[in-house]
Amino acid sequence: MDVKRLLLLIPLAVLAYLIVVQWNQDYGQVSPEPEAPSFTSSPANGEAQQADPDGLAVPATPSASGDVSQAMPGEVSSPTSSRDLIAVVTDVLDLRIDPQGGDIVYAALPQHRLTLNSDRPYVLLSDNETRSYVARSGLQLDGQAGRIAFTPERTEYRLSEGEDRLEVDLRAEVNGVDVIKRFTFERGSYAVDVNYYLANNTEAPVTARFIGQLARDNSPDPSSGVALGMSSYLGAAYSTQDSRYEKVDFDDIQRGRFENRDSQGGWVAIIQHYFVSAWAPPQNQQNLFYATTDSQNRNVAAFAGPVTSVAAGGEARLGATLYMGPKVQDYLEAVAPNLRLTVDFGWLWFIANPLFWLLDQIHSLIGNWGWSIVLLTIVVKLALWPLSAKAYKSMARMRKLGPEMQRLKEQYGDDRQKMSQEMMKFYQKEKINPLGGCLPILVQMPVFIALYWMLLESVELRHAPFMFWIQDLSVKDPFFILPILMGASMFVQQLLNPTPPDPMQAKIMRMLPIVFTFFFLWFPAGLVIYWVVNNIISIAQQYAITRKIENDPTVGKGMKTK
Repeated sequence: MDVKRLLLLIPLAVLAYLIVVQWNQDYGQVSPEPEAPSFTSSPANGEAQQADPDGLAVPATPSASGDVSQAMPGEVSSPTSSRDLIAVVTDVLDLRIDPQGGDIVYAALPQHRLTLNSDRPYVLLSDNETRSYVARSGLQLDGQAGRIAFTPERTEYRLSEGEDRLEVDLRAEVNGVDVIKRFTFERGSYAVDVNYYLANNTEAPVTARFIGQLARDNSPDPSSGVALGMSSYLGAAYSTQDSRYEKVDFDDIQRGRFENRDSQGGWVAIIQHYFVSAWAPPQNQQNLFYATTDSQNRNVAAFAGPVTSVAAGGEARLGATLYMGPKVQDYLEAVAPNLRLTVDFGWLWFIANPLFWLLDQIHSLIGNWGWSIVLLTIVVKLALWPLSAKAYKSMARMRKLGPEMQRLKEQYGDDRQKMSQEMMKFYQKEKINPLGGCLPILVQMPVFIALYWMLLESVELRHAPFMFWIQDLSVKDPFFILPILMGASMFVQQLLNPTPPDPMQAKIMRMLPIVFTFFFLWFPAGLVIYWVVNNIISIAQQYAITRKIENDPTVGKGMKTK
């Protein structure tokens, strides 16, 4: 490359870098979440707001008792223009509960900030102009035509210092049946026990059924990356006896493609990047899992418990556990079997899970997720060292013997058959495997892909600092220094590789560092750290092997000297 071209490319590269950095500052920001509501807003047209009449309907399907239950109208709210919401604050949850039915219409996570430098918490559930995502629960009770209008003991609850448990009771009386809807919170837990306590004060038995729903519109995932950032799964998921983990995307729900499932235990969830909400009914009861849409065209993933008969003068308890929080495997496993599978590491989960366990163990020792990724990369590289060494030895031999291979091509270039025969003899004599540099790398690819998805999906990296300017491993490098280092390391690796014989192929290979650098600009910093460290170790290993092969007098000893 001449000096004039170099002097032209350097300022152009600097200008392109500054443009990308400025674009990131202008357009790469997260939209702020709304403040926590204190009451339900009235409709824009001023008319009374009705809840969707099919909101808690159960589809006609065999129930746990084997009888066929007709589609019931569910609980329908009475007209209201606005009403106070119940505020509940613990150390990890900030909720708003609508007393009309007892739905959770807002859930913020104080331990997880909206953005790195924001004091505002991340909002998982909300019901506003930008996103409608709520956790609903209801009771199908004989004689109850609408949503139960509960009366709380007070409108604000807070888990005080020194308390490990908080109970929020909502009370109502329905046709002679006393109903208490109790939310039970525990310190440090994102799981909430939701129970109905029924006391039948009538002279006839009544039947009741617990229904849990997660209703979400099609708005984008606010916790996913922007621009070219990779997107995690956004949609519903179910776990039943027939399938430990089954994803049902919103398009399938809209088209009615999910078949109702009758199963003992199980759970239903709506999953997004880093966070999940899930209903987990008692695992010893038969539950009906279904999906539908409501009158607001929201996607509804739901379950219905068995129909329970409450004798005259008798009592009953119906309930389930609601999880609203980060996708931390230990938390999820404590709620329900297989709920940890919502931490979706992809089809190579059987490799990714041990890698995450190792990463977590390293972090428990050093306390920094960035350095944990560095050490994990070193451990993985050492485990794959023999395979890498075999590949680099093959490439080093081809690099040293490149002139002789080029001479054979020039000598027999007009006779392709003769050239192929001579090349095969040459490979056999010099013990060169043309695929030796590719096969070991292909064997390593599943490990690399599993590492990629493991680092992408781990909420532990969200807002986790490394050092210097990298203060959040889950988002892109704000100054794009790591992607540039990654591209530079790829370029150095190419210098150690044998030059491709095809000129066009050689040009394509020279462009790869630039192409990869561009794509890595928007990758999370934790992923780029892995690639940079992996490339640096590979360069050191390949350089040592290349020097050894080049200084070995036995390599190429049988070369012709015509």
